[in-house]
Amino acid sequence: MPDHMATLLLVEGRGIGSQTLSEALQKAGYHLKVVHTGKAALQWGEEHQPDLVVFDAASMRSNGARSCRRLRRALDDTPIIHTRPAGEAEDRSAEADVYLEHPFTSRKLLNRIHALLPADDNDDQTVRCGELTLYLSKPSVEVSGQGEKRLTPKLTQLLQEFISHPNEIVSRRQLMQNVWKTDYVGDTRTLDVHIRWMRELIEEDPASPKLLRTVRGQGYILAIPSEDGR
Repeated sequence: MPDHMATLLLVEGRGIGSQTLSEALQKAGYHLKVVHTGKAALQWGEEHQPDLVVFDAASMRSNGARSCRRLRRALDDTPIIHTRPAGEAEDRSAEADVYLEHPFTSRKLLNRIHALLPADDNDDQTVRCGELTLYLSKPSVEVSGQGEKRLTPKLTQLLQEFISHPNEIVSRRQLMQNVWKTDYVGDTRTLDVHIRWMRELIEEDPASPKLLRTVRGQGYILAIPSEDGR
């Protein structure tokens, strides 16, 4: 389905200012169900099977890790985005797909949602991120409308991982876990080769990358300019 027709389940608190996310999601055109407790989220989720869950723990009294785990068990492959207050440590035990720390822009949240939702079969399963366009059904990638370039299955998965985390450092360990399904990072030559191939496809000058940059000692970052060009 087109992602703007997707049904989202938003779990948020009742306090003043906690409706910020619901307003942004409704404005974006999603079908939205808002609940205020983990118990209500689990009940509604099991009955209606949403396409994606946003758990705004930042607006609630707890970090929601336990409730997120219950939703993960009940909803299986449904993507979950977990938000937390500024300065609070990321709790991976929540088993979410994406973790966001407040404050973040509505655009950042919507980009994450768009990347996580199933693509529209009638739109060539297209995912856009800045000047990058990923066509999942082919699969291929296009940069700034300059023609499509074919992708191998592994390169497709690698690019999806970066698109899910634009302007964020993605560690080598995270890439090995999520793309190659291994915790072993003692030999990452395969990753190095795929990063080189990716740059050859998407960079104007692969030797001096502007999009897929190395962050020494930490990993890589897919640099996507903001709407004001910065």
